[in-house]
Amino acid sequence: MVVFAFAALLFLAFCISARKDRRRFRNAVLLGLTCVAVSFALLLQAAALPGWLAIAVLLAVFSVPTLGLVAAGVFLVANGMTMVRKEGTRLPNLLSLLAGLGIFAMIALLVFVGVSDSAVLTGTVATLALVVAYVSFVFLSFAGYAFLYGRIKVRGDVDHVVMLGSGLIGGDRVPPLLASRLRKGQQIHDAQIARGGRPPVLLVSGGKGSDERVSEARAMADWLVAQGAPAAHVRLEDRSRTTEENMLFSREIMEADLPGYRCVVVTNNFHAFRAAMMAGKTGVNGQVVGAPTARYFLPTATLREFVAVFWEHRRVNLAICGALVAVGALASVAAALSA
Repeated sequence: MVVFAFAALLFLAFCISARKDRRRFRNAVLLGLTCVAVSFALLLQAAALPGWLAIAVLLAVFSVPTLGLVAAGVFLVANGMTMVRKEGTRLPNLLSLLAGLGIFAMIALLVFVGVSDSAVLTGTVATLALVVAYVSFVFLSFAGYAFLYGRIKVRGDVDHVVMLGSGLIGGDRVPPLLASRLRKGQQIHDAQIARGGRPPVLLVSGGKGSDERVSEARAMADWLVAQGAPAAHVRLEDRSRTTEENMLFSREIMEADLPGYRCVVVTNNFHAFRAAMMAGKTGVNGQVVGAPTARYFLPTATLREFVAVFWEHRRVNLAICGALVAVGALASVAAALSA
């Protein structure tokens, strides 16, 4: 069982880190490393297992990811076609399609290298595979932990329910995506009152874009009041243009209302973990919950969130990718010289 000790230590580090602050990206990395360590430990133990169990372990470690990769490619291509049909051909809407095609392109390269005698091509594809494996690890860690983070429930009373804005339709109307956030925020507000708690402030956050006639906060407040929310419970933060400003300006209002405030921030489920990371960065005292999103939109939206998070940590990520490329290049040169 010694081989599982490292995995256990990683899992313990994950639990401590998540307990300290659920909103940190390191939690996702620690969770991913725990899964990798468990898989490696199972491989080391396979030789000592009965034949049938060893085969089952090898299938689980190798076949399941391989089949899962092919299934993911098929799913992403199909989802990408749905996105194009429903949302248009803007680049953000093509992410799932491009990701699916990228998976099949990588599989095709690996198959071609297997029947090729070119050392240069083999080295190049191996280097590319290293980089893709790293990016895939980070993505799966992000997606897995984001899913877990999305299961967090609001416990106890809060002083403010912050709802993050998004673009308006026609410059003054709330779109379905934003309406789902407002509906979720209103449900939290109503549930707290129903169980005898004090009414929380419904703090709507969003400034006025160049193509909008009113601020997002104003449109959101009007929507809430029209849906039955007491106008006296609604506050506006109408200066922000980005998620970071949403958090910073909302924090100013909440601290002015009550220095020891406790809040919950509402966005859509695909955006919840990245918004939580931003809440931690800006010192907002509260967790983030996600409102439902159309299922067909989730894969592309999750990929967009990952790209944003990957770029926010670009120094580390690009440094690691650069190191992998350097290792692959050196290995290729060494192989060429020894041939």
